[in-house]
Amino acid sequence: MNDQYYVSWGTLALINAGLAQGKNRSGLNWFFLSLLLGPLATLMLVVWDKK
Repeated sequence: MNDQYYVSWGTLALINAGLAQGKNRSGLNWFFLSLLLGPLATLMLVVWDKK
């Protein structure tokens, strides 16, 4: 189960990078931020407006 946790967290970071690029933000920065914050980064991306 431990390996599945890391895969899921990494997948979430990739999804967040795609969301960020769709909102004209840096996908790479949001990828690394998502690795640290996980679901909180997703919430921030969804709530904030486009640039």
